[in-house]
Amino acid sequence: MAYVINDDCISCGACEAECPVEAISEGDGKYVINPELCTECGTCADVCPTGAPQANN
Repeated sequence: MAYVINDDCISCGACEAECPVEAISEGDGKYVINPELCTECGTCADVCPTGAPQANN
């Protein structure tokens, strides 16, 4: 399943810049991941300083 960004997001944009399929965009108060584009690569989680992106199990 696609990754999701939890409420720990500080809207720094690190994840958006690193997403290889451009599945991440700025949302209302935090970034969001388009589940139809997410390839579950985990790059967003690797670069996030707060660990906000998590696998949606």
